[in-house]
Amino acid sequence: MIKFLNMSKIFLVRHGQDTDNAKGILNGRRNTNLTALGRRQARVVAYKLQKFRIDIIYTSPLKRARQTASIIAKYLSIKRIVVDKRLTEREFGILTGKPVSAIPRYAAKILHGHNIVYFLKGKNVEEFSAAYRRGRRFLKDIIRDHRSESVLIVTHGDIGKMLRAAFFGWNWQKGLKTPYFENTDILKLNSKTSIK
Repeated sequence: MIKFLNMSKIFLVRHGQDTDNAKGILNGRRNTNLTALGRRQARVVAYKLQKFRIDIIYTSPLKRARQTASIIAKYLSIKRIVVDKRLTEREFGILTGKPVSAIPRYAAKILHGHNIVYFLKGKNVEEFSAAYRRGRRFLKDIIRDHRSESVLIVTHGDIGKMLRAAFFGWNWQKGLKTPYFENTDILKLNSKTSIK
């Protein structure tokens, strides 16, 4: 487990539904926009977050995450938004843009998780161990730089699970076996429960 000293809170939020999510397409690093539902989801999650003090938002550079972060920031009057490329979704390689149903055809190795099939290996696919290390480095920097602040991280499903696993000191395999990280779910990293 990463030691977080006097830090108030870290919240993880997955972006709202984007156009690929709506079509059942594996997007990875495709730079897609939120759908109308995704924008509504972002407003709802902002409403849920208003009971917490949020000092700063970190977001993935991909549009769907930045749009979600902007909606939350506007609703909560948060002025500090930092884009960090380490929050970018895992590289899906050959599976990018393919339908979810194509995973068994293109993946060299898969893992059945909670409500999802994860592809572990495939041509040009970033392995979870690499995403885990990336997430761990990001968290260490956040904890060092924001010891007395509450931080909201707007990110994606796979890297979000790796961030949670790194925070609690789990390996990446255990991280994948935790409940699915739905669009605009909120995970509070100083407890092991998601906020509904």
